[in-house]
Amino acid sequence: MIRVGEPRWLTQDEQRSWRAWLTAAFLLDERLEHDMRRENDLSMPEYEVLVRLSEAPERRLRMTALANQTLFSKSRLSHQITRMEAAGLVERQQCDDDRRGSFAVLTDAGWARLVAAAPSHVESVRSHLVDVLDPAQFSQLGTLCATVVAHLTSETEATANDDVS
Repeated sequence: MIRVGEPRWLTQDEQRSWRAWLTAAFLLDERLEHDMRRENDLSMPEYEVLVRLSEAPERRLRMTALANQTLFSKSRLSHQITRMEAAGLVERQQCDDDRRGSFAVLTDAGWARLVAAAPSHVESVRSHLVDVLDPAQFSQLGTLCATVVAHLTSETEATANDDVS
């Protein structure tokens, strides 16, 4: 819950760290997107969908689960899957247990695009993030990000529960 009242302004050091985080996150996303498009003619959202499906049993996930894993809204995921279906990378399958639900399924063509794209993507991640930091810094970055994710996830769940009650 966000506190109401007198703002707790950021100190100069906090402001510097906050702006460095915003800039780094933006520039890293932009660079990874640029490299993915240049090297593989895929967007990062397309690549993320392919990765998530490749890691799932039978290379398929319920659309709701895929939306949760990719952090896409259901609407955004539906549009993304429609575009990827047209490109032959995925297909939708009806859920036999629940006629309202459907699965996104990785096609052989989608698998081949993922396998072809993965090496250059890993190199891009390494050159723009992993290798910029020493191993201890990179480990600390992961720990710090996991802490923020845990906080935001619990906050999101609490907000969802408040909306239901």
